[in-house]
Amino acid sequence: MKSPYVSELEPNRVITSSFLVHTKEIRQKKTGEFYLSLMLGDRTGELDAKMWDNVTEVLEAFDRDDFVKIKGLVQVFHNRPQLTVHKVRRMDDSEIDFADYFPSSKRDSDEMWAELRGIVAGMSNAHLKSLLQAFLDDGDIAQRFRRAPAAKSIHHAFLGGLIEHVLSLCALAKLVAPHYPQIDADLLLTGVLLHDIGKIYELNYERGFSYSNDGQLLGHIAIAIRMVGDKLRALPDFPPHLRVLVEHMILSHHGRMEFGSPKLPQFPEALLLHYLDDLDSKMECMRALTESDRQVEGCFTNYSPTLERSVLKMDRYVGQVANLRPIGAAPGARPAGAKPKADPEFEAPQAVSPPAAPAQSPLFPSKSETLFADKLRQALKPTAAEQER
Repeated sequence: MKSPYVSELEPNRVITSSFLVHTKEIRQKKTGEFYLSLMLGDRTGELDAKMWDNVTEVLEAFDRDDFVKIKGLVQVFHNRPQLTVHKVRRMDDSEIDFADYFPSSKRDSDEMWAELRGIVAGMSNAHLKSLLQAFLDDGDIAQRFRRAPAAKSIHHAFLGGLIEHVLSLCALAKLVAPHYPQIDADLLLTGVLLHDIGKIYELNYERGFSYSNDGQLLGHIAIAIRMVGDKLRALPDFPPHLRVLVEHMILSHHGRMEFGSPKLPQFPEALLLHYLDDLDSKMECMRALTESDRQVEGCFTNYSPTLERSVLKMDRYVGQVANLRPIGAAPGARPAGAKPKADPEFEAPQAVSPPAAPAQSPLFPSKSETLFADKLRQALKPTAAEQER
């Protein structure tokens, strides 16, 4: 097992560890010399790295998606850890355990697959059940479905992420569908299982996560529509109108055309699928962002373009509040470390200021000021008749 992992690195320490190269860029200093800008990673996260010296010796020694052994100094730059690389060499696959470098679901893949098959077995619509079983009985699809991430980087971007995402959506669908009597639960579950099925071919996930040629040229929505058509050729009795509904749910699940869907959701199950998918992906984005963010100080993560915001790190925030006022302490209680109130019996007597002179009306300054003030006061004094009103 490799050590230390990215999540275990501490500033101002020289470390020797192995990493997977996520990106590699050759850049130039102001002097014209080359340096390497790398993004390294393991199963716990990513690490920015720079190699400033002796770069020409290693320029061709390794590339993206290679495993490398690195010695370097961990420092903090712009509030984030950065590794200054002193030495680097390419590692052979025989030297590493792949499980150390690829994030994966915390759930057991066999357990998730059994749960998915159980959900399909419990469906009452025979046509939709037959279609889904045709997918799950396909050996190549089954193997890929159990291993594929749900995305390259945005949400559930780990091995087993796709099936974990689908099972999460199944749980949400079972909770929400009974609330709306018009919802066809089997149709909704079919959309849940098939909406991202094209990602098993859209993404490469054998050595890092990237887009396949088909993924670049077609995308997972078009691939999924083609896969449904392939399976339906073996189901001649499948109702044509039901096929259209299933295909529409796949085409519209991104919810908006600018997000990649060629159609907007146009019936309740399609709209509900979109919102559940959006909810689950964004909640996973928040979890992953707060867990993997490498900000050294502060209660917020880096800005997330996906979520269009920074995210509060609740544990740090609660910790700061607890340090200011212990949980359960009454408002006004003395914070930890604050000086106690002074005991007046042990304090030197304070000088007492003379009482302030009574405030004077701006219309009636003191008699010593002017003769005009006396005459004005007399003129404004109410008469006896006025006082009786």
